[in-house]
Amino acid sequence: MAYVEGFVAAVPAKNKEEYRKHAADAAPLFREFGVTRMVECWGDDVPSGKLTDFSKAVKAEDGEVVVFSWFEYPDRETRDAANEKMMNDPRMQDMGETMPFDGKRMIFGGFAPILDEKSGGDMGYVDGMLVAVPTANREAYLEMALKAAKVFQEYGANRVVETWSDDVPDGKVTDFRRAVKAKDGEDVVFSWIEWSSKEARDEAWPKMMEDERMKPDHQAMPFDGMRMIYGGFAPIVEA
Repeated sequence: MAYVEGFVAAVPAKNKEEYRKHAADAAPLFREFGVTRMVECWGDDVPSGKLTDFSKAVKAEDGEVVVFSWFEYPDRETRDAANEKMMNDPRMQDMGETMPFDGKRMIFGGFAPILDEKSGGDMGYVDGMLVAVPTANREAYLEMALKAAKVFQEYGANRVVETWSDDVPDGKVTDFRRAVKAKDGEDVVFSWIEWSSKEARDEAWPKMMEDERMKPDHQAMPFDGMRMIYGGFAPIVEA
């Protein structure tokens, strides 16, 4: 993986199966365009926050659930070519007319991976995160993320991915920068942790929070943790 297209959307809970089928039916077309992996995850343990959270990010309404998803590409050139094809393929236009959610509130953008640590194993649950990081703190953030990734893997994570905003457009209603209240001079990080199951994830987090290596040094934090968005998601499509 050398490039990621990240998405966050609000979907009516009653449309879960329709959304899953819509995404699964589209997977062969996305593969045709160059997507090497497509993952769709349904909100399961998504807390509300005082400043930011996933629901606020997509202006979720009562009865809607947040979906966290991504495409993996071999490079940005393949992603750019894929988006061009999607915009002009009548099959995609037909699918756009039958989307079981409000596409105007969907957040999307291109991200360049800065960390991808794998230890193998199937994906049964995902922790998704968004955070605003000062551009000047990129190396400090990566250093912190590398240390944390090793701890995550020690406690059972199968994969830890951190991606840095590269082609993240401003939206009329929602976008990634608004989601984390990004300021001038800040970039957006789209990241996730893959676990074998929710049980493995739930068992790991309390232990990690007690691990001295995970105790935050608030004076040295390379970003504002108060604006970080996080939540747990159950995969419903992986292609």
